Amino acid sequence: MTAHTKTLIRGARLLGGEPQDVLIDGETVAAVGTGLDAEGAQVIEAEGLVLLPGLVDLHTHLREPGREDSETVLTGTRAAAAGGYTAVHAMANTFPVADTAGVVEQVWRLGKESGYCDVQPIGAVTVGLEGKHLAELGAMHDSAANVRVFSDDGKCVDDAVIMRRALEYVKAFDGVVAQHAQEPRLTEGAQMNEGVVSAELGLGGWPAVAEESIIARDVLLAAHVGSRVHICHLSTAGSVEIVRWAKSKGWNVTAEVTPHHLLLTDELVRTYNPVYKVNPPLRTEADVRALRAALADGTIDCVATDHAPHPHEDKDCEWPAAAMGMVGLETALSVVQQTMVDTGLLDWAGVADRMSFRPAAISGIAGQGRPVAEGEPANLTLVDPAYRGDVDPAGFASRSRNTPYEGRELPGRVTHTFLRGRATVVDGKLA
Repeated sequence: MTAHTKTLIRGARLLGGEPQDVLIDGETVAAVGTGLDAEGAQVIEAEGLVLLPGLVDLHTHLREPGREDSETVLTGTRAAAAGGYTAVHAMANTFPVADTAGVVEQVWRLGKESGYCDVQPIGAVTVGLEGKHLAELGAMHDSAANVRVFSDDGKCVDDAVIMRRALEYVKAFDGVVAQHAQEPRLTEGAQMNEGVVSAELGLGGWPAVAEESIIARDVLLAAHVGSRVHICHLSTAGSVEIVRWAKSKGWNVTAEVTPHHLLLTDELVRTYNPVYKVNPPLRTEADVRALRAALADGTIDCVATDHAPHPHEDKDCEWPAAAMGMVGLETALSVVQQTMVDTGLLDWAGVADRMSFRPAAISGIAGQGRPVAEGEPANLTLVDPAYRGDVDPAGFASRSRNTPYEGRELPGRVTHTFLRGRATVVDGKLA
């Protein structure tokens, strides 16, 4: 990777505001201002570029250990850096499951070795993601990985007693349980969103209430025990209203939305292209509008990619047999620019809040989601918002290519990413 003792970023629009110079010295931001001295520094001319804090993803599937055919910690973190991320949170549904201190430490150490972004493991809530017995939550927290977020993502913790116990347990260290809200009995055989399109196509419907009923139960449980619950990949207008109500009560509830749920709808399933098969499913245009509005007003706290890589053979098949999920790390910022910035719903300072500050605060990850200010870690992302280009998965750093955006024109391009002052992306290419 490219490393310089000093780097001067000259004339970037800090958080989309007025042009500023930012001097990086070693691992930290040494100065922010105008007309900074460039002596001894490599200079990046950044006129017209937007400077953001390094992005933080609360929801990434790195697949290692066990599914290295779809992704590894190295390839996943390279994809993250290419997308402007300096930290990702690795979900626990690996093989073996990350339900012990040993497995989360393995993932954490692989992240350290990769060097492209920080990797914070998320521990499983239950042993083997089976929903029957609590996993070693305390041991995972006390490990070198210092786990504070726990999730059975990919499966719902549907047993209310188990969920209550998990919420009570994590209170001891201010942890958070991140719920994959999917009532399993209501989604047996489900293939897509339940609605007009599913009826016309004859595909098993996935009703909104299957998500909303679990969210309603869990915000009540979190309030009852005085603990923290985070809602993964919220996807319906009804879910938005439940979270908004819970927050109005002052309960400690947070939520995320994926880029694809901000842009795509279930109408795309008419193509029967399994690239659009995802969990939770693509919803209606009305849901998309509600999600965008909720992200804008802060009801939804953050954008999380749910980056879910799959090998070609798991997607290039008939719809019912195809795996669920999409890659998203390398396109997330572009989708957010198109759906939120270019529409006027968020400014770039709002993007920094939803894609860096808030996700870092939810997980408590050290040194990430910090302001671009003197003395802070130099975790930074430079974006060219004027760029327009068609998505070509052949150029992805991820090992998998299952993107729903292939051939679609998206705005914006990450030109540079810095992890503690070291360039991981230079001129749009991995260092």
